[in-house]
Amino acid sequence: MRSLLFVPGDSPRKLEKGLTSGADVLLIDLEDSVALSAKEEARRVTAEFLSAQRTNTERPRLFVRVNGLTTGLIDADLDGVMRAGPDGVVLPKTVGGTDVAHLGAKLAVREAEFGLDDGATRILAIATENAAGVFALGTFTGASHRLMGIAWGGEDLSADLGAETNRNADGAYTDPYRLARSLTLLGATAASVDAVDSVFTNFRDMAGLEAECREARRDGFVAKMAIHPAQVPIINEAFTPSREAVERAQAVIEAFKATPGAGVVGVNGEMLDRPHLLRAERLLRRAGKH
Repeated sequence: MRSLLFVPGDSPRKLEKGLTSGADVLLIDLEDSVALSAKEEARRVTAEFLSAQRTNTERPRLFVRVNGLTTGLIDADLDGVMRAGPDGVVLPKTVGGTDVAHLGAKLAVREAEFGLDDGATRILAIATENAAGVFALGTFTGASHRLMGIAWGGEDLSADLGAETNRNADGAYTDPYRLARSLTLLGATAASVDAVDSVFTNFRDMAGLEAECREARRDGFVAKMAIHPAQVPIINEAFTPSREAVERAQAVIEAFKATPGAGVVGVNGEMLDRPHLLRAERLLRRAGKH
C-alpha cells in the first residue's frame, strides 16, 4: 500500500475514474465530500459500485469512509454498504483504541448478518482530527485485529483548534500539526500497523507534493492519502523502494543470515546492528520481496 485516493461516494463517474488512477486503495467517501441531503444516495451508489467490483481481481482495494461515531449516521452508513463487502472501513475523528474496538464490534455484527467472513473488513483510523484524538494516539495497541493503519489529518484538526492556518508561509506545517504527525507515526509503530501520511491539499503543486512524500517516507510513513488522481503517480513513485534500496536491504539480511546470532555485521565497510536488520526487513515487505 502506497497511495490511497479519496473519491466521493455519490459520484459514479469519479468512482469509475478512480479504478484507473493507479491508486492502491480507493477511499470512497460518505463523510466530508457528501452533503447531508445526499448521504442516502451516496450509500446506494457506493453499495452498487462495491457490488459491481467485488469479483474484479484487477481493482484497487475498496475502503469506505463512514461518518464518525458521534454523528448518528454511522449505523445507516454501515447498513447501506456492508452488504456489498467493502475491503475496509475508514473511521474519521477516531479517539483512540476504544473507538476502533467500537467500530470492530459493529463490523462483526454486520459481517455475520450479511454472510461475510468474520474479520474480513479492515479498519483505517484517521486519528488526529481533533485534540482528543491526538492525546489518544498511544492507545491503539491491541484495540482490534482489524486495524491495519493509522492516518493523520491536519485540516479538521485546524478547525478544532480554531487556527488561522496549519502551514507556514513556506508551506511547512506549524508546530501543532508537526506534533500530531509525529505522534501518529509513533502510535502506529507501537500498534504494529501502517502509518499513513495526510493529504496534500494543493493538488496543482506537484513539486510540493513530491517533497512532502520524500519527507514522509524518510521518517517512516509507508503511504499517503490523495485528493486528486493526478497526485497518485507521484505518491506511488515516492513510496516504492528503489532498486538500490532493495539490493542494499537484501545484502543486510543475507549478512545476518550468514552469521546467525551475530549482533553486528559488516556490509560494504559499514558496521550494522539489529535495528538495521529490522529496517531492511520492513523495506522488503513494502517492496513485496520478503
